[in-house]
Amino acid sequence: MKTNSNKHTPARNVLRAALAATLAAALSTGAFAAGNHAGGDGHGSHIGQLGKATEAMRTIEIVMTDNRFSPERVAVKKGETVRFKLRNDGQVVHEFNIGTAAMHAAHQKEMAMMVEHGAIEVDRINHARMGVAMGGGHVMRHDDPNSVLLEPGKSAELIWQFSTDTTLEFACNVPGHYDAGMMGKIEIK
Repeated sequence: MKTNSNKHTPARNVLRAALAATLAAALSTGAFAAGNHAGGDGHGSHIGQLGKATEAMRTIEIVMTDNRFSPERVAVKKGETVRFKLRNDGQVVHEFNIGTAAMHAAHQKEMAMMVEHGAIEVDRINHARMGVAMGGGHVMRHDDPNSVLLEPGKSAELIWQFSTDTTLEFACNVPGHYDAGMMGKIEIK
């Protein structure tokens, strides 16, 4: 008797097909341009900075699913350093990125280029493609201090010091995810 070694369930195949169709539609518009993966923001310096673990005042756990964050809203104090414990419980690659709406819009274009060039696949990060030139002098990296990219089932931490009272969001900028509602508000008090 032969066993089916395909690990993809019917639900996962539907999810993969839907994401692939979304990515194909987004990329076929030609609306995405290469970028430096800094979101045009100098790596987030005007929204805060990478924090030190020893200065973290508290920990906030964020769970990513397809296509949602839980919780969808967090409150912080200006000057506070927060440890975000991140876990991807979804079936596709997700990102946790702290920024303004404008930063996310710029970053989405860069993420689309990373998908187009094979650095980000539906359910995995192609590390061999990271660091490869996209053209125009830009190199694909996902190394901004305000952002973490996670494969399904993976966890990470991001420690961030909030130094501004600007309206901020945390979002997944993998193509189609932000538009599907995968973002949350950061209230700075």
